Amino acid sequence: MLFNLQRYSTHDGPGIRSVVFLKGCSLGCRWCQNPESRSRQQELLFDERLCLAGCTLCSERCPHAITRTPETLMIQRTQLTAADFEALNGCCPTGALSICGNALDLDAVMAEVLRDKPFYLRTGGGLTLSGGEPFMQPEIAAALLKRGREAGIHTAVESCLHTPWSYIAPSLPWLDLMLADLKHVDEVRFKQWTDGSAKRVMDNFRRLAAAGTAITVRVPLIPEFNADRASIRAITDFAADEVGVKEIHFLPYHTLGINKYHLLDVPYHASRTPLDDPELLAYAEDYASAKGLTAILRG
Repeated sequence: MLFNLQRYSTHDGPGIRSVVFLKGCSLGCRWCQNPESRSRQQELLFDERLCLAGCTLCSERCPHAITRTPETLMIQRTQLTAADFEALNGCCPTGALSICGNALDLDAVMAEVLRDKPFYLRTGGGLTLSGGEPFMQPEIAAALLKRGREAGIHTAVESCLHTPWSYIAPSLPWLDLMLADLKHVDEVRFKQWTDGSAKRVMDNFRRLAAAGTAITVRVPLIPEFNADRASIRAITDFAADEVGVKEIHFLPYHTLGINKYHLLDVPYHASRTPLDDPELLAYAEDYASAKGLTAILRG
């Protein structure tokens, strides 16, 4: 299941890249900026600001799950079926209703990706898989990376590494770079904020290092979770001493994804204020540099 294909990206690996976003994730991070990526199933997004008063196109196509009232549109998302998503796809003239998620066609995706091959070759760019968690669809991830490598372009994956190792291993022969999140090394804190296991992530980091995989560590700095000096030291120490990476990226928390929660009608449980702490960011850079890492701040 695919939910986006972004061309001309310059922040998802080296050079100019095309990023294929796959649906499905095994974590439930409070601050997730792509909540529409968590489920492996299609989802309905609704922006009431764009909804035309009196329009009944969607409720006519899906009367058992969508009801028009004088004030607004009432949607029972749990009642939607695959047939409903098909019926609703493209029916809204303003885009107030939109479908997130489409069945992935390998040939079509790679045809789109390879349209920009000259730019990849000129800049050292290529194909990046993102999500969600790409390794939640292990066969698809491996197939896309294999086709990218066979086409002579650089391949990368953005991953939270919170999957069984057996989901990751099939992709390694076709992977040039792993862009991996290291959110925390404290098991209790990690569980509280992500519903996952830090141990699983750390074990996968160790296995990747043992396999000789090129890794760039990414650290989202989240207020009240890991945006403090002790957490930064622990994360950086693990990256440098146990994984042996050369580059670490610090990503200050932002709130650009909050509106997506409204579109999905789900609550948001993280801070509504972006991280604004230049002193802490400078400390993170300095500490990582002292450990021998190249530290980069990503806005």
